[in-house]
Amino acid sequence: MVSYNELNGRRDDPNRENIAYIRQMLGELRQVALGEGADMLCYLIEMAYVEAGDVQAGRRPRSLLHRERDKPTSVSV
Repeated sequence: MVSYNELNGRRDDPNRENIAYIRQMLGELRQVALGEGADMLCYLIEMAYVEAGDVQAGRRPRSLLHRERDKPTSVSV
């Protein structure tokens, strides 16, 4: 799937690689937690894994704070 930034000609390759790395590590951590029988930890890691996949694919913003900060402010004169 092509992200919004790629469609606009902007590529965030270093950020994309970092998210891909995080997602890969989460997958490995999930396997460790699974081996330990830590069901709740597996669930939470899986949710982070899914979130990282959504960010990587451009379906979610990286940060809600950045989205809020970038909103234009209305100034009344």
